[in-house]
Amino acid sequence: MTLAPLRLKKDEDRRLRAGHLWVFSNEVDVDSTPLTAFEPGQPVEIQDHRGTALGSGYVNPYSLICARLVSRDPALALNKSLLAHRFNVALSLRERLFDKPYYRLAFGDSDGLPGLVVDRFGDVLVAQITTAGMERCKDDIIAALQQVLKPAAIVLRNDSASRAVEGLESYVETAFGTMPETVELEENGVRFAAPLLTGQKTGWFYDHRMNRARMQHYVQGKRVLDVFSYIGGWGVQAAAAGANEALCVDSSEAALQHVHHNAALNGVAEHVKTLQGNAFEALKSLRAEREKFDVVILDPPAFIKRKKDLRAGLEAYQRINQQAMQVLAKDGILISCSCSFHLSRAELSNAMLTASRHIDRNLQILEQGHQGPDHPVHPAIPETDYLKAFNARVLPRI
Repeated sequence: MTLAPLRLKKDEDRRLRAGHLWVFSNEVDVDSTPLTAFEPGQPVEIQDHRGTALGSGYVNPYSLICARLVSRDPALALNKSLLAHRFNVALSLRERLFDKPYYRLAFGDSDGLPGLVVDRFGDVLVAQITTAGMERCKDDIIAALQQVLKPAAIVLRNDSASRAVEGLESYVETAFGTMPETVELEENGVRFAAPLLTGQKTGWFYDHRMNRARMQHYVQGKRVLDVFSYIGGWGVQAAAAGANEALCVDSSEAALQHVHHNAALNGVAEHVKTLQGNAFEALKSLRAEREKFDVVILDPPAFIKRKKDLRAGLEAYQRINQQAMQVLAKDGILISCSCSFHLSRAELSNAMLTASRHIDRNLQILEQGHQGPDHPVHPAIPETDYLKAFNARVLPRI
């Protein structure tokens, strides 16, 4: 197949040659290859200013990131064959790392699949497409997943807000097989039932697997507060690890119903309680009631989704960490997380420090966590390194 050329301006190929995969609209030589001539998602051959091929990719003339490199071999276009190859390469890593089939199978750019993530729940797959180029290949994606994994069902959770940037509609559909209301998974030896069709993102957050494993060392015999609990990933694992009590706080009543189900699934129902409400208001009420916890876990949604949200987001992270510290018992443990790429590790640490000093507490950082290895970091694309977690000791002033 002959691909239409997308030519870059002089010197705008340097980032791609250094390992990056994205092309921004202001880097395109629109005199030679007008962006308006392309359809959203159209396959292209990306070229430097001299017309030398840099590789194959796809284009969206209406997006700031107007093209993404798929292969450095211009003869390889994005099709079922290439997708199956990339899935096989990704699968070989996950099978090396995990003894059970519960993980993120494909993590976008980091697995050579820009605009696509796939989570595996045994014989059920949940895919999320975020770019016009991948949407154009939807049928090939389904066929390649069937070829490589022979799943019982494939769900497309194409309802993320980022699709609007690409001019894509939002929808959820079962693309293959029949989906049950919930699907079971196992993480760190603990079982969960996740609502893949109606839950957050793909239904589960595998990226915190290693951080939740580390958490288990701090909770035995303790009273634990899990804020932004969703369906109990942290709280139920804390109870399974020997916590005397885990209180899960979330704004969604449906999510908290799943918490109770998951606690029962692991025989720890008597150790898990729930509280529905806004996290900030719940922490305020718990403090007013003089409740104290030995371990508090904060795993909020991204408070900073865009650069312009940085100031307000920083204030939110500082405020929530301060409120968490105010319900900690003496010599308590705070596990504070952020999935906001635009919040650096240093900024989260400083927000925690500022919160501790504001209430006259001393802070010790004990451990730092990252996303799990099924969410590999592409070293040329900082955006793929997004997850932060700190295990900290909060002490009274001496």
